[in-house]
Amino acid sequence: MVDPGGRSLGRLSDVIVRLRGADYPVVTGLVVGVGGRELFVPVEQVAALDAEGLVALETARLDLRPFGRREGEVLLRADVLGHRLIDVGEARLVRAQDVELAERDDGQWLLSGVDTHRPHRLLGIFGDRSTEHACRDWKVFEPLIGHSRSALVRRPTARIRRLRPAEIADLLEDASRDEEREILGDVRQDPELEADVFEELEEDRASRLLNARTDEEIAAVLARMRADDAADAIDDLRQGRRRTVLDLLPAGQRAKVLTLMGFNPASAGGLMGMDFLALPPDTTVSEAEAAVRRANRLQPEALTSVYTGDEDGRLLGWVRLVTILQSDPGLRLAEVSEADPVRVGPDTDLVDVALLMTDYNLITLPVVDDEGVLLGVITVDDVLEATLPEDWRRREVAPPPDAHRTAEAGGITDSAEAGSVTGTAAEAGGARGPEAREEPSP
Repeated sequence: MVDPGGRSLGRLSDVIVRLRGADYPVVTGLVVGVGGRELFVPVEQVAALDAEGLVALETARLDLRPFGRREGEVLLRADVLGHRLIDVGEARLVRAQDVELAERDDGQWLLSGVDTHRPHRLLGIFGDRSTEHACRDWKVFEPLIGHSRSALVRRPTARIRRLRPAEIADLLEDASRDEEREILGDVRQDPELEADVFEELEEDRASRLLNARTDEEIAAVLARMRADDAADAIDDLRQGRRRTVLDLLPAGQRAKVLTLMGFNPASAGGLMGMDFLALPPDTTVSEAEAAVRRANRLQPEALTSVYTGDEDGRLLGWVRLVTILQSDPGLRLAEVSEADPVRVGPDTDLVDVALLMTDYNLITLPVVDDEGVLLGVITVDDVLEATLPEDWRRREVAPPPDAHRTAEAGGITDSAEAGSVTGTAAEAGGARGPEAREEPSP
């Protein structure tokens, strides 16, 4: 770092950016080492910043108070370079090896891109690299910074919530404890998504995460989960907590969970979900369509079929949803449904369930008691999950052939005329100071 006359003043330690929700982070200043002290230099005082690592200041006057990070500030070397980020486009954890800063026409510097390729040699921030890689758009990534006050700023617009629950569960399986805590902090902003993620987690991981929470927090998650997954989760809780958590569940969910806990997990009763749509046989096709539209809280997979039953809940018939959509709206369900449907009892084992669903090309299979009362429905995804070998569950699946066409989010509209400046991660950590910093004096 040099003054207007070219004389050396100190050495660059870090670059500070401020998070701005879904927009690109903006550079607000630098952390510089001067005489063994870490000082803050506002970006307005920087006359030039180039790819060779030279920082030229407009004035030699410096604020000599120690640097301290403010809320929402991110230090590129300390927090990003060498740390892991979530690649939202590919739903995986990657490590940031390099960052790219772009200068807009108005002179404002933005954090525009990240390079996740490991360079052949590490020379330090703004140093030359032996191999160049194209940086990808910053908006494709979600940083895992570990700074709690910065995390709070990011959470309202966290990109991780674009991912599917199964993808987030995979991230958690690969995350460290600190990364896991930050990912879950973002996911908890959407309680429905959080419940879906817990449904997808491996049992040991879900059990550990739930047991770390209070009884009230566990019940809040289980209340939004499918009853069969909630029953499995309660079984995995410590013995002394099960009854308390059950008592905290809403009455309807508690009744479903207690019913399911009475069955062998590997039986039809243990596999079934208790969300299904059963209507009287004289219901018209148009009324059935309306009932499906209203059933927005039921598991979508269970709505691929509609069942008919009598006043006592005994199963009479079933009809595929596609048949309903293709039938005359004035017809009754009794006229379009199949009588004497394939069904099983709650004690039927997994192998028989799988054979029946395969033989009859079923997406759902009803479960009835000795009186023929419909207890629940097994969906094909439940059977696949139960039959898939344990060592295949977290196998990395090849991406689809058109994955390369997926557009990355966002784009810099005011591109830099003078190019961009990049830096590689060379040293662990970075400048740290007091939690609060006063405004620099004039």
